[in-house]
Amino acid sequence: MNKISKLTDILERLNNNPDDSPTRTEAKDLVSEITPLELSLAEQKLIEAGLEPERLQHLCAIHLEVLEGELAGFRSSLPANHPLAIMIAEHDRILGFLVQLEQLNRRLQKLGQFDAANPDFTLLRTIAENLIAAENHHQREEQALFPAMEERGVTGPPHIMCLEHDALRIRKHTLLELAERVATMDYEEFKAALAETAGYVVFNLRDHIFKENNILYPSAIETITEASAWDAIQAKCDAIGYCPFTPGRD
Repeated sequence: MNKISKLTDILERLNNNPDDSPTRTEAKDLVSEITPLELSLAEQKLIEAGLEPERLQHLCAIHLEVLEGELAGFRSSLPANHPLAIMIAEHDRILGFLVQLEQLNRRLQKLGQFDAANPDFTLLRTIAENLIAAENHHQREEQALFPAMEERGVTGPPHIMCLEHDALRIRKHTLLELAERVATMDYEEFKAALAETAGYVVFNLRDHIFKENNILYPSAIETITEASAWDAIQAKCDAIGYCPFTPGRD
């Protein structure tokens, strides 16, 4: 049985029973034997064969367990001004916003009513605006990095990341709308909407960042091997622009 067939079989078993320890162990053993690029191509073939992208989540989670601790080594291998190094540094800032959002949501859920004097309501708007300000980051991926990968035959993973970008954009703007409307909303309705939206953004954006850091970006390094191609990506990134919080540019 080849690797694709093994992955398909394991995924089917995990989707039927995510807590099946022997299957998870089997998956970890298989994932540890393949490179990020091989995994990306395997995922792509599974999608082309009709597997829904959502059904790859268990495999991604297991891959992250295998790769835990390896990001530091990958990051240190990149020059400080490399497009991927900049994107990873931006991810660090975004993860910090998610920590703030998680803590803020817990505090606001404990309140019984809106209080205009409470700085947390202003903070909610600031966090939402910071998350929306990551749009330049996503545009650099979608318009500079992903096309270079797709030109070299890696199409599935960038497509999945773009779909996740679209879903997250909607929720980030919903978060800002809640921050702007809270004074006129029923507070219990606000709390319910905030819990759902913040929970979605925190979980899914963290997961998205971990997949990009640990799977997609290493795959890009393996796939895009010409220095001239990275120079072209850098030029496109510079033309698109950077986030207000990009380290060295904030």
